[in-house]
Amino acid sequence: QLQASGGGLVQAGGSLRLSCAASGRTFSSYTKAWFRQAPGKEREFVATISGSGVSTSYADSVKGRFTISRGNAKNTMYLQMNSLKSEDTAVYYCAGRKYGLGFSPRDYDYWGQGTLVTVSS
Repeated sequence: QLQASGGGLVQAGGSLRLSCAASGRTFSSYTKAWFRQAPGKEREFVATISGSGVSTSYADSVKGRFTISRGNAKNTMYLQMNSLKSEDTAVYYCAGRKYGLGFSPRDYDYWGQGTLVTVSS
């Protein structure tokens, strides 16, 4: 199971850090990712990090503003979000898959319940 947390209300230009904690199985070696879904829109890729933590990839819309990382407890993952914009408002989900980077929700087998991020302009 994956548990996302850290969402909230923030003003445009502000920062938030999302956390994802895994339990119930060993996710430390799994590829992990963040996706988001805004009202009325499809779930979209935000960022991913390889099981080793060496490789990362970002959606163009967040590149340079968001940073994905693993925690010292390797079953944890973070998304540092800076310079937030109103268009970043969405429910953010963490996800995991066993092998390789993935950029589509269909690539992931394990999902957290989501945490809401609201950016006010």
